[in-house]
Amino acid sequence: MNRIRTALPIAAVAALLTLTGCTPADGAGGEDAKGAGEGTSASGAPGGALATLAGLPVKKRGSQDGYARDRFGSAWADTDSNGCGTRDDILQRDLEHTTHRGKTCAVTSGTLTHDPYTGGTIRYRRGSSKVDIDHVVALSDAWQKGAARWAPRKRIALANDPLNLIAVEASANRSKSDGDAAAWLPENQGYRCTYVARQVAVKQKYGLWVTRDEKAAMSKVLNGCPSEKLPTGGNPTEAPGRFKAK
Repeated sequence: MNRIRTALPIAAVAALLTLTGCTPADGAGGEDAKGAGEGTSASGAPGGALATLAGLPVKKRGSQDGYARDRFGSAWADTDSNGCGTRDDILQRDLEHTTHRGKTCAVTSGTLTHDPYTGGTIRYRRGSSKVDIDHVVALSDAWQKGAARWAPRKRIALANDPLNLIAVEASANRSKSDGDAAAWLPENQGYRCTYVARQVAVKQKYGLWVTRDEKAAMSKVLNGCPSEKLPTGGNPTEAPGRFKAK
């Protein structure tokens, strides 16, 4: 009889945990606990953006001390060794009707159709462009969430990884600055799921963490599109040895 009476509360607790979606570890950790964060959901397609978000570590934002752009190497390095700088690689990928300087891969013009951040169409002309190449996970944000501790070649890889780069309208990119998802989301609401999924993919690939507020903002977006897939691909997470950074 004693064994039966002891088992009943355990079963009741287990049922409660199942209904609430909690595990015994939930609520036991602080913001440094992996997977913590209000507004998150454990649902979503296995291997999808929402499920991957649930596994990202949650920590407080680190210091920006020591950050500088050159800590991520020179801008637009040809880390994939295809003979073209990263900026031209992304312009060629994201623009339509591109033209080039002679027989080089330098993109001189093209059209950004359906800009991800605004939904507009923008004509690109080299030297007087309203098109930027945005780091979806800003380099300063990455610095504060793990990259400050990396070897230089990993930082160079992040800065030039096509998974973390998209061509966008310049003023929208500059309004974003180095904000994470808690601070900034694209004006184009139809792109928000794709945008957040790409941020999750980059952070998962490189082992970056998210803050509690950032995870809540990401979860709010992805809960509206729980089948959103996680983008994959890009370059290796370490640049070739010939590239240097401070």
